[in-house]
Amino acid sequence: MKRRVLALLIVSVALTACESNPTESDNNGPKLSPTVQASPTPATVPSPGGSPAATSQIKPGDKVKAVNGTFNDATVVSVDEKLGRVTVKIQGQTGEKTLTLTEVTKQ
Repeated sequence: MKRRVLALLIVSVALTACESNPTESDNNGPKLSPTVQASPTPATVPSPGGSPAATSQIKPGDKVKAVNGTFNDATVVSVDEKLGRVTVKIQGQTGEKTLTLTEVTKQ
């Protein structure tokens, strides 16, 4: 019984010694006063409709390059300006694929 208690005591002391103490000071890092806080800058959120110039340039029947892992030649089937999406038919593939306006560039 005494051996088990002693072994448990040794293990707990060893684990305590290995833990990092959050109150330890790091002499390598910059020291900030507790009252200084970094103010986050607001992130700009792109509108889902994309730019008006991009939507007016792409029309059904246009030949475009679609980003589908690689740049593929495609033909625009329909344009949804409200959602900022374009439905294209990629050459060499069956079916249609819906992409965002940012994933399509006019040839």
